[in-house]
Formats: sequence, C-alpha cells, structure tokens
Amino acid sequence: MNKEGLRDSGQKFWPKITVVIVNWNGEQFLERCLTSLMDQTVKPQEIILIDNASSDGSLGIARRFPLVRLIALDQNTGFARGNNLAIKAASKESTWIALINSDAYAGPRWLESLLLAAESNPEFVAFGSKLVNEAERMQMDGAGDAYHMSGLVWRMAHGTPVSASAENEHEVFSPCAAAALYRRSAVREVGGFDEDYFCYVEDVDLGFRLRLAGYRSLYVPNSVAYHVGSGSTGGQHSDFALYHGHRNVVWTFVKDMPGILFWLLLPLHVLLNLVSIGWFALRGRGGLMLRAKRDALLGLSKMWCKRQQIQKTRIASIAEIWRQLDKRIITTKPGGKRL
Repeated sequence: MNKEGLRDSGQKFWPKITVVIVNWNGEQFLERCLTSLMDQTVKPQEIILIDNASSDGSLGIARRFPLVRLIALDQNTGFARGNNLAIKAASKESTWIALINSDAYAGPRWLESLLLAAESNPEFVAFGSKLVNEAERMQMDGAGDAYHMSGLVWRMAHGTPVSASAENEHEVFSPCAAAALYRRSAVREVGGFDEDYFCYVEDVDLGFRLRLAGYRSLYVPNSVAYHVGSGSTGGQHSDFALYHGHRNVVWTFVKDMPGILFWLLLPLHVLLNLVSIGWFALRGRGGLMLRAKRDALLGLSKMWCKRQQIQKTRIASIAEIWRQLDKRIITTKPGGKRL
C-alpha cells in the first residue's frame, strides 16, 4: 500500500477504496460475506462494518477479521444512516466507496471489475454489480434498478435466467446498493442517503439525485455478487419490507421528479398508489398498505422542503430525465422485481 493506491501482483496501481457493510443481525451470512472480501483479486484499503445494535453473534464474527473496522451502534439506525456514517468515517484517501450487503457474497473479481469499469468510464460515478440469486445460482436477482414514469421502481432482470441477462456494460437508472461502487465525492455532493427512509428504495433515491446533479450510473455484469435478499428483515415480502418500500416510493417521486414532469405524471403516481392499496387489500394486507401511504402523506411537508433544495440545484435537463424513465406498460414488463 502507498499514497497513490493499492498495487497488485501485476504491478498495477488501484485507487484506494473503502468497502462498507451495514449489518443488523446478519450472523448467519456475515462470515461468508467477509471471507469473500478477503479473497478479492484487488484488496480494499479498509472494510468498515456498521453494526446496527445486533443482538446475535455478528460482533464476534466481525472481530475475527483484522481488516474490518467495526463501528458498533447502540441502536438500529437503518441502512441509510449506517452507510452515511461509514462514508463519513472512511479514510480520507478513499476515492471510492463500495457497498455490499451482509447477506451478499462477492465473486473473486467483484471489486476489480467495478474499479476497471470506473477507470474505463470516467463519465459515470455509480456502478452496479450483477446480482445472482444465492439460493438459485441460475437465476438473476438483479441487473440495476429501473424507475417507471409512474414512480414504481423495480430490479431489472429479477427472476430471469442468468444466461439470458445482458452481458454488456450499459447505463441504468441507478445501481442496487446491495453490491455497488460510488464515487465518494459525488455521493457527498448530493447529501448521501436520505436517512428518513431508514431502508428500502434509498438507493434509487440516491441514484435519482445523482442523475439530477448531472451524474450517471453503469451496470457492470463482470462484477458478480450472490445475494440472499432481505436476509435480516424477514424476506422481500415481509410487512417491514412492504411498509418501507411503499412509503418511500411516494417520497422519492415527490422529492426527485423534476419540474413539469412532476405535475404531468402526478395523476399516474396517484393511480399507482391506489392500485397498490387495492392489490394488497385483496391479499389481506390492505391495512399495512394504508399505514404506509398514510405515513408517506404525513411526511410530505418535510419531503417537499427537501424537494425545493434538490430541484434548485438540478443540472440535468427535463429531457434528460424523461429519457431515463421507463415508459413501458408495467403489468406486461418481463423480468423485474416490483414492490
């Protein structure tokens, strides 16, 4: 290690990078996650593990890895604040911040592939990995996040065969933060993750704000991570996941949809929310959905204040944002995990 970066056996210098893991009761996944980081072809400068007051054996596992810098919190602050704390605490020499969930396992070239993509594509500041379903290795978990003009978000290619997923690097609306790389200065410029979200959709919101600031995101299929998905929160369809996801979808639309697009697409967004309530009511979860939407409305005043600041500093044109929105019919869209 030197002041310029990290040097591998081939004498290539890599930029210094901090890997961040936000953990809450991830004992059953954490050792494998950390071991996969130790086996990277390009080693990170440091690994920061933010533990959100776990009550299991997570702390003991983290302490067995000398490279891990453990920050143990006395309460669960959520995924968004945990990442912000780690980004602030990271070495000042780290140009890049890589995020990986505690329930994800990195392939050996995960980090190297992200850094090579960043080196080859300096016009991009966020890079998403190819997420493979850990339980079913022939099935995709995600290939970047899409944002529909209605405000609905989903993970591209979710549930499709791995062999059918696109293998070329291409632009996406935003990377999934389960395994991603961000230019640290860009994330700090837009204010980091929104801590009011706690968790879910916070990565799409960050990606949207980066895009409004004139930045772009790239999907890197050579960077592979195997993802369990919602391993510590009761599963992807738990009450916890549905509540936060559907509340935060509203806040993201209100904060981030720029200018005339906000007013033109607002009726469609309202319709999306009404349909969501009806859909889940038919499945016995209407009360949960009503609570999510009620709390979203209660937070609108605060989100509108945030919107004013975000839109005041917007660089991207309305036309640029419009081009990046998915405009296809939602119900017929193949290969995507929707909320």
